[in-house]
Amino acid sequence: MPAKPIAEYKDRHFDKLEERIGIKFNDPNYLVQALVHRSFLNENREFSLGHNERLEFLGDAVLELVVTEYLFTNYLNPEGELTNWRAALVNATMCAQIATDLCVEEYLFLSRGESKDEGTKAREYILAKVLEALIGAIYIDQGWDMTMQFITRWVLSKLPEVLEQETWIDPKSRFQESAQEIVGLTPTYKVMNEEGPDHAKKFVVGVYLEKEKIAEGEGTSKQEAQVSAADNALKVKGWKRSKTNIITRDPKEEYLG
Repeated sequence: MPAKPIAEYKDRHFDKLEERIGIKFNDPNYLVQALVHRSFLNENREFSLGHNERLEFLGDAVLELVVTEYLFTNYLNPEGELTNWRAALVNATMCAQIATDLCVEEYLFLSRGESKDEGTKAREYILAKVLEALIGAIYIDQGWDMTMQFITRWVLSKLPEVLEQETWIDPKSRFQESAQEIVGLTPTYKVMNEEGPDHAKKFVVGVYLEKEKIAEGEGTSKQEAQVSAADNALKVKGWKRSKTNIITRDPKEEYLG
């Protein structure tokens, strides 16, 4: 017999989210809890559910295992490349994008302060963790097979794009490899501007080949701005690295590990 959901399930129309993800929960409270950020409980101590961090802990492990098993089973590329592909599929940016695709943001339980941070790096981080918590909730409520179906539909479906656009190779590495191969130079980075309070810094970084500035990039950290600058420099130069050879396993082959 299905568990009785708390009032917020109906009030916030969580049934619409179930329709979106294609899963009807046996205990809808797992779904609701996956959307509860710790900050919300600090202001709503009477709330009947806990925060989502334990579900996130579980979901993170399940997500990584499903993606790892899929890559290991279907591709024969070296371990290092498979590791990078997996990282591109389960990193915070990708998880936050998938959470956005699922339209979970409107269901978040956040403090008044966190609610104001829409469109920020902090919100992206929260959304990424919510996706992991959602996967944990699905696993607890529905089991392994349904969780695999969910991850296959929403996460592994991103793999062709990752491989085609080679987003598993970070722009700094790509630009450095290309610069060394094509012009025999190693890029250097210089902070052009830094502004804002300590908790909300904004950096502008230039990337150079010797004394020539190729491009600039912005970010909330020096590292993020460097990555942005390298990405822009690749576009300016029009440099494309040779495609990685994707080695797929023939499903008819005997499994040899």
